[in-house]
Amino acid sequence: MTKLLQWLLGASVFGVAWGLVVLDLMNLRLPRAYREVAWPMPMYLLVVFGCYSLATVGYRVATFNDCREAAKELQAQIQEANLDLQKKGLKF
Repeated sequence: MTKLLQWLLGASVFGVAWGLVVLDLMNLRLPRAYREVAWPMPMYLLVVFGCYSLATVGYRVATFNDCREAAKELQAQIQEANLDLQKKGLKF
């Protein structure tokens, strides 16, 4: 099962459960307070997801590894390209 299908399955299960609670389609006879809390629940989950995403990106940026070999290789390629362009008459 792909990640997209997992997310869609989770969202559809949540949507069905949310609809059953909020719209009271099965006559669950839940207290009114439950329905009042359930109405803004998708918005709360969206905010929580945004906070989680921001924290994850921040953590990954903070723990990003340096690739010294790749940096040296890239610098060598830049020098080679500069020399090639200078031979063709381009001045920096």
